[in-house]
Amino acid sequence: MKQNELSPGPWSKRSRKRIGRGDGSGHGTYSCRGLKGQKSRAGRGIALRFEGGQTPLVKRLPGRRGFTNIFKTDYAIVNVQQLNIFDQESEITPQKLVEAGLISSLKKPIKILGDGELQHPLVVKANKFSQAARSKIEAVGGRAEEI
Repeated sequence: MKQNELSPGPWSKRSRKRIGRGDGSGHGTYSCRGLKGQKSRAGRGIALRFEGGQTPLVKRLPGRRGFTNIFKTDYAIVNVQQLNIFDQESEITPQKLVEAGLISSLKKPIKILGDGELQHPLVVKANKFSQAARSKIEAVGGRAEEI
C-alpha cells in the first residue's frame, strides 16, 4: 500500500448537518428542535448540573462544606523521640533529617513536636518548635535553634 493509494474510511468525510436552511433541506421549520418546550427556545440549553428541580447532587453531599484556609502553612512533622537515633551532642539540620528518613524532602518547613522523651543533648535546627519540644530539648542540655 502506498500513500497515494490511501482513501478516507466510509463516513469519515461526511459533511455537517446544516439546519434551518429551508424545508427542502429536510431540516427546516423546527430545525431539529421539535415543537415547544425549554429545549426548543432561543438561547436554549440548561446547565449540566441542573437536575430538573430536584435538589442538586452538590447540595446533597455534605463533604465539601466548611472552610479551607488557602494561606495555611503545611509542615513536615518530627517528634522529639525520633531524634534519639542521632549521636549525642550532634547538630541536627534539615538535611540530616532527610538523610535519616525522618522527613521525605526539604520542600516543606520542619516543625519539631514534643511527643516522647529525648535521651541525650542535641543541637536541633528547624523552622518551628512546639513549646513542649523546646522545653524537652533544653531539659536534657540541648539547644533548639530556629532557622
